[in-house]
Amino acid sequence: MRTSAMRIIKRAALVRFWNQHPDAKASLKAWYAVVRKAKWATPIEMKQVYGNSDLVGRRTVFNIAGNKYRLIARVNYISQTVFVLHVLTHSEYDKGAWKS
Repeated sequence: MRTSAMRIIKRAALVRFWNQHPDAKASLKAWYAVVRKAKWATPIEMKQVYGNSDLVGRRTVFNIAGNKYRLIARVNYISQTVFVLHVLTHSEYDKGAWKS
């Protein structure tokens, strides 16, 4: 277990998304609160909290608002940093442009 909690980069992306999709606000705020306090050392520890998250290459995909939305992040367990790469609707996610 790490001593410092996770630092989240690009919180503004969360705010921008929930301003466009107000029904995602509570779930994104809850995700932010949990991750900000997390001290994960490995993806296994992260999956203990977010069991329905998926590892896709070097990215982690989190289900938001009951799987209505997807948050794609890169988690660096060594530096305790989470980089929010995308927050997408399910249809945007399915198009797959976020993979490139």
